[in-house]
Amino acid sequence: MVRTVFVTKFDGSKQPFEKNKIVNTCLRMHATPEQAKAVADRVEKNIYEGISTKKILQLVFSYLQEFKPEVKHQIDLREAISRLRPKPDFELFVNLLLREYGYSVVGSQILPGKCVTHEVDGVAIRDSEVILVEIKHHYQHHTYTGVDICLETQARLEDLKDGFASGKHKLNFSKALIACNTKFSDHAMQYCKCKGIEYLGWKAPPDAGMERMVEEKNFYPITLLKSLDTLTEEKLANNGILTLKQLSECDAELLKRKTKIPMEKLEFLVKAAKKISSG
Repeated sequence: MVRTVFVTKFDGSKQPFEKNKIVNTCLRMHATPEQAKAVADRVEKNIYEGISTKKILQLVFSYLQEFKPEVKHQIDLREAISRLRPKPDFELFVNLLLREYGYSVVGSQILPGKCVTHEVDGVAIRDSEVILVEIKHHYQHHTYTGVDICLETQARLEDLKDGFASGKHKLNFSKALIACNTKFSDHAMQYCKCKGIEYLGWKAPPDAGMERMVEEKNFYPITLLKSLDTLTEEKLANNGILTLKQLSECDAELLKRKTKIPMEKLEFLVKAAKKISSG
């Protein structure tokens, strides 16, 4: 009889090891099905009772490098997105990601509701829809986005709708979208579905979460780079470089003059960005 091995999650809870999750992780990192299975087989042979999910991820990266050398330059996507500065970087990252999917997006602005004014993180327009975009960022990527955020968003949407009806602004909002870098609690998703609020987070919705959107469009943040230090990240972001695609396509000499990043470091980062983007 096959013995069930339990792994330890970040919050200390236990769950059975699921080999298929390893396969899916590898596939999301653009491994072939054969490569994904080979990595999953090796991980399965090297796990032990109580192994942490973090340690399993380290094994995945280690074994996958044999097939995809560019993996050595990157960290886990979930952690990478959490490393973006909440304002303005993550907000801008979300707005740019929505543009990749055909939305016309206007960033942060102040709009008057019927009762009070509101700081709006973004307005996304596509076809006849005008969407209020509420963006939340958690540095701790294992934190859940709770129902309180959903309640606040619904109240903001209703006041802005009343503000439009009162002639205080010209945006006739049809619905709201909450975008975050973490999972949503079950209570939060239940409320969103009831109120017609769209939500976008880690594996939320289940088959169309933020990680799927990022991977589908090859829209990886610069924080995916393992060798990127905080100061260099800030210099790049302050000059509009938030994604690996932007970094790989930049004029290194011009960016050096703007950021004062040493050319040797900049060339290394650009090269790594190209390897990951093309991989």
